[in-house]
Amino acid sequence: MTKEFAQTKEKSRKTAPAGATLHQKILGDIENNIVSGEWPPGYRIPFEVELAKHYNVSRMTANKVLTQLATAGLIERRKKSGSFVAQPRNQAAILEVYDIEDEVRSLNKAYHFRIEECRERRAPESDGLRLSVAGKESAIYVVCLHFAGTQPFCLEERLINLKTVPQAEDMDFSTIPPGKWLISQIPWTAAEHRIFATIADERRSDLLKLPPNSACLVVERKTWDVSGPVTAVRFSYPSDKHAIIARFAPASA
Repeated sequence: MTKEFAQTKEKSRKTAPAGATLHQKILGDIENNIVSGEWPPGYRIPFEVELAKHYNVSRMTANKVLTQLATAGLIERRKKSGSFVAQPRNQAAILEVYDIEDEVRSLNKAYHFRIEECRERRAPESDGLRLSVAGKESAIYVVCLHFAGTQPFCLEERLINLKTVPQAEDMDFSTIPPGKWLISQIPWTAAEHRIFATIADERRSDLLKLPPNSACLVVERKTWDVSGPVTAVRFSYPSDKHAIIARFAPASA
């Protein structure tokens, strides 16, 4: 067993959530090493038998952890060679998972936010904010209005999957915006964006102080970690005050 992995186990004793299973602890240790960059692409993950011995678990438990990491795209398993940290996948276009406060402050404007609604609810498949979950699992539904100076900047409507992020149930989002809190808490491994224009409904128009039938620029995002869907969020911006710019290079570069 490597010295680095022994140190990781020591850190997990301090950071693992109370009540976490051995499966969750092993998963969290490996995921944190990969996401933090301590284990770079190509790094060989300890073999199943090493993991089992180090954590005093069965090889079946170790195998399930590695299978879950491979399904999430964090590692690749090679027959007879072992498991390795996966190379980052090339994307045709990338949009960062950003913090809206940073976006507002980059415009040299004062930032504040206001929670309009926060409650627990089910996340049915028919919901406009789809979490890609099986069955009607519980989620936190939170609506947050972000301001740039005195003017509404963005309306955030978010579902947080309580199966993946159970600590969200007791979180007071009046003290910190849900997006900022999630960025600090959950090391997401995959994200999906959908961008489109739409006519603001009555509630959006009212909160964003828009005239009736005004257009909105909408960004919908889903994120996942190795445990499953984390959040689904919809950001609505006044279309005349916001633009999305993506900078990219030719594929040959």
